[in-house]
Amino acid sequence: MNHNIQKLLLLGDEAVARAAMDAGLSGMYAYPGTPSTEIMEYIQSSAEATERNIHREWSSNEKTAMEAALGMSYAGKRAMVAMKHVGLNVAADGFINSAITGVNGGLIVVAADDPSMHSSQNEQDSRFYAKFAFVPVFEPATQQEAYDMIFDAFELSERYKIPVLFRITTRLAHSRAAVELKLTIPEKKLKLPADQLQFVLLPAIARKRYRALLSTYESLKYDLSISKFNSFTDGSDRRMGVITCGIAYNYLMENFSDSKPDFPVLKITAYPFNKDVFTEITDKCSSVLILEEGYPIVEESLRGILDNGIKIHGRLDGMVPRDGELNPAIVAKALGLSVSAGRDVPEIVRMRPPSFCAGCGHSDMFSAIIEALKSYSPGRVFSDIGCYTLAALPPYDTINSCVDMGASITMAIGASDAGLFPAVAVIGDSTFTHSGMTGLLDAVVKNSPVTIIIGDNSTTGMTGGQKSQATGRIENICLGIGVSRDHLRLITPIRKNFEENVRIIKEEFEYHGVSVIIASRECIQTAIKRKKSRASNELS
Repeated sequence: MNHNIQKLLLLGDEAVARAAMDAGLSGMYAYPGTPSTEIMEYIQSSAEATERNIHREWSSNEKTAMEAALGMSYAGKRAMVAMKHVGLNVAADGFINSAITGVNGGLIVVAADDPSMHSSQNEQDSRFYAKFAFVPVFEPATQQEAYDMIFDAFELSERYKIPVLFRITTRLAHSRAAVELKLTIPEKKLKLPADQLQFVLLPAIARKRYRALLSTYESLKYDLSISKFNSFTDGSDRRMGVITCGIAYNYLMENFSDSKPDFPVLKITAYPFNKDVFTEITDKCSSVLILEEGYPIVEESLRGILDNGIKIHGRLDGMVPRDGELNPAIVAKALGLSVSAGRDVPEIVRMRPPSFCAGCGHSDMFSAIIEALKSYSPGRVFSDIGCYTLAALPPYDTINSCVDMGASITMAIGASDAGLFPAVAVIGDSTFTHSGMTGLLDAVVKNSPVTIIIGDNSTTGMTGGQKSQATGRIENICLGIGVSRDHLRLITPIRKNFEENVRIIKEEFEYHGVSVIIASRECIQTAIKRKKSRASNELS
């Protein structure tokens, strides 16, 4: 179909989603995770996606999303899976092996990295996974590039029968720009793989496919779909050239808004690259500065392939900070340019620590937990990733761990194995179905003396209230896994139930076996939205 609107003002996430739909997407798979969440939400809210019946339901976690997308690809249709960078850890098994199985329909894996950890527990660089798996990477510098590259990524994926990693970062994902649209490509028809053993990774088959993958990866370095996005611009001052990767190009150019750099610039936004891509800049300059968001991956690669004694600067030698995201001031300082100092923040403007929303059920849940713990020494509450992690801060100061999705239950099991009693795990409903269920199974099989408190607010609250796979299912899941009915307790965390909730929690703390307490109360934010929506519908 033709678009009536030729340009749209889009977030980077939305540009990726819009491009995928326009490029013939049949299936979108994801688990909510900032800064990637809006990709799925854009497609879910699209009337066109509804009309075309594009699959667009949330998955239980990133691993199931990755594998479902691979299944869509197996059937010959174009699929995309999106997650934040730490979600790629969860999906890594399927992602790494999908490079060896190869794909049938085009498959794009979007990883939204979070330099400076704005909403994450680390700032890992997803390009590392692509290098590890031997798959190509697209790393757009702008929303327009993000849109355009999706088309090339699908075509490249199908031409080489390989998944493609599409790396964006927080600043690109959550900033807006005008994006010019292309004509929509029809969806692919159902078509199973010609080789019925392509996806069977028995060792004898996997060895052959791995050798083929290595050969394919070398060929990718010369493909126009990769090389056309890497560009060189010469300059007269050749004392130091600059190599930028992805959005780092923007940080460089913001220092030259009224002019252009007078030194050579190599812009890299697609990988793998042939070492010849560096020839012009390294032959002309006595040193190079490498600007890349995340790990010094290109910097390390360049150090490994150059043998001409050129000086290489970047994150490894300290010219650019080793941690945190880049910005125009950091780039200016590295270039020896003057850095304008901002005005001091007035005293009246002060940082406020994050806190639970007014009326949040987690607040009442933790008030009861704190009271029930008063007779025990501190340091025995293992938590997880969600809104409830805020209980690590004042005035609660209650939880003692937050490592990765699902780790609350398994860490409590390990601590109980070491002799800690009671060992308490606090986990949210969506996190429980994401990766807590297997930990609960371990606890049941071992009959670990742990108390697991599931904060059920019937949504994935931390990322904006997306649908939770756990809603209406937690009690039956726990019973099915093997939790005793006598030690599966249900509470409603509201103030009038405080004394009763404390009593129940204390009883389960003293039980020498597996106990689960489900604290159910709808997220206050989704409740407000639901009431507003109902009122609006009644008025209309």
